[in-house]
Amino acid sequence: MDVEADKYEEIQVGDRAEVIHTITEQDIQTFGELSGDFNPLHFDDEWAKNTLFKGRIAHGLLTAAFISTAIGMHIPGAGTIYLGQSLRFHKPVRINDTITAVVEVIGKDDKKRHIRLKTTCTNQEGTTVLDGEALVTVMKH
Repeated sequence: MDVEADKYEEIQVGDRAEVIHTITEQDIQTFGELSGDFNPLHFDDEWAKNTLFKGRIAHGLLTAAFISTAIGMHIPGAGTIYLGQSLRFHKPVRINDTITAVVEVIGKDDKKRHIRLKTTCTNQEGTTVLDGEALVTVMKH
């Protein structure tokens, strides 16, 4: 049996992992440069003050990227392939917010070798800022 098959078999419903990261000005700048998203909501203090958020916020997908880190580096880990991800954004994330991204195995399809994960990001106050569900598989080597 190959290593990847063992890895899939070892993953159980209820397994979970988390990644913690504090959002910085540099994170927002780097994400803007990588994505090309320079929306003034993320970059212009004066402009953002006049929005419903009353100030700058981080890119939603920057926050979601920490879910990808938890999946790709922890559960299932190296060799994971994303098949899908739903996201619901609940609260804004700001510079200096500490985000905890949690992934939890909520189902497995042994025939297809698919793993379903509940995905949640909370801030330092324990408030859910985004949640969703991921569908992944473990690559055979």
